Amino acid sequence: MIHDTAFAKINLALHVRRRRSDGYHELETLFAFVDAGDRLTAQPADGFTLALTGPFAGDLAAESDNLVLRAARLLAMRNGITGGIAFTLDKHLPIASGIGGGSADAAAALRLAARLWGDPVVAPGDVAADLGADVPACVVSQSCFGSGVGEQLRVLDTDDLRGMPVLLVNPRVACPTGPVFRAWDGIDRGPLDPAQWLEARNDLQAPACALVPEIAAVLDVLATTGARLVRMSGSGATCFALYGDVPARDRAAAQVSALRPDWWQLAGALR
Repeated sequence: MIHDTAFAKINLALHVRRRRSDGYHELETLFAFVDAGDRLTAQPADGFTLALTGPFAGDLAAESDNLVLRAARLLAMRNGITGGIAFTLDKHLPIASGIGGGSADAAAALRLAARLWGDPVVAPGDVAADLGADVPACVVSQSCFGSGVGEQLRVLDTDDLRGMPVLLVNPRVACPTGPVFRAWDGIDRGPLDPAQWLEARNDLQAPACALVPEIAAVLDVLATTGARLVRMSGSGATCFALYGDVPARDRAAAQVSALRPDWWQLAGALR
């Protein structure tokens, strides 16, 4: 049995540039990853199966074809592999939350399958984009600049980010991606310079807050914690705050817990 971590993804910035004729949106984003997330284990089996554990397992129980299974089956098909894998997903990241939970799980499944099958000719990165726009970045799981719909990646040397304390907070309200993108006002506010991520923005933050007012409440609370940066991740509803040191992050986590014990949070550091 082998295991991997499906690292939580955050969008340090996300600029939406235009809506394409196919309905997708051209965007530019700066991906970063937290040193914690879901845990996926795998072992060889006759077929492909998935067992669920963890605090958010119940939210996935009704899914007949989880992304973990789709990812492994796709990699097997592309490589002509007939064996299967038995997965166990320990689900700690909330779903529909803007931190790539499902995409990160799929990416971890691809990495584990490749290890079990001895680095197959068709690699995880070769099939990742077929599973979702965030999956290629989640396969890499390090800071990178994404364009297109997020699948065109350039890995960044971000020593200034690595190890930075971060606090993720979610109001435990799902925020589906489609309605948020449809609520975007269509205004191109300019390109994203990865070197200027502090001064950048998330163009989906305003429409997400309009659809899910609890997001604005999270942002307001985090803004009182002395963070270096407070922003929503992806299409929401998870927000993040970056801090100058671990004690500042931990004080913020305690402050949030005391004020809103019903909110989900995760304290970690950027990878």
